[in-house]
Amino acid sequence: MLGRLARAPAAAAAARRSFCAGAAIQPFHIAVPVHNLALAKDFYGGVLGCSEGRSSVHWQDYNLYGHQLVCHYVSDDYRCVDYINPVDNMEVPVPHSGIVLTEPQFLELADRIKRSGTKFIIEPQKRFVGAPGEQWTMFFKDPSGNNLEFKAMAHPDNLFVKYNVPEG
Repeated sequence: MLGRLARAPAAAAAARRSFCAGAAIQPFHIAVPVHNLALAKDFYGGVLGCSEGRSSVHWQDYNLYGHQLVCHYVSDDYRCVDYINPVDNMEVPVPHSGIVLTEPQFLELADRIKRSGTKFIIEPQKRFVGAPGEQWTMFFKDPSGNNLEFKAMAHPDNLFVKYNVPEG
């Protein structure tokens, strides 16, 4: 039986790609540590406009553009540790997470973030202009220092296109 399930390396790799590149996009779940649930609620519910779902005294669920974001209280002392990766002549904070939006959603969110007084790590801007990966992008932190990136692809079909990005 095991012999019948074994595949040649190329076939196995193709099967993995096929599995990861499913046609229907399902909501993802991400959990982030926070140092204060009230501040998390103000930020994710108020500034970002996410609706709150289930919650307890230790965690809160949010609907982040159709995806499940869970803020878990971990410690009053928690702050995300930053590492930097140079990308397109910018210092991109790592780790980070976020959502790929449409351009109108991106511009509306960028305006909302600006009005809230949240400090940008990388101001809303276009990068990789003229390249297959051309995109609007912005980076900022939540109150616990978790890095967030929101982006909008100039050509949404190019989100997963393979190309080599020149170092600048």
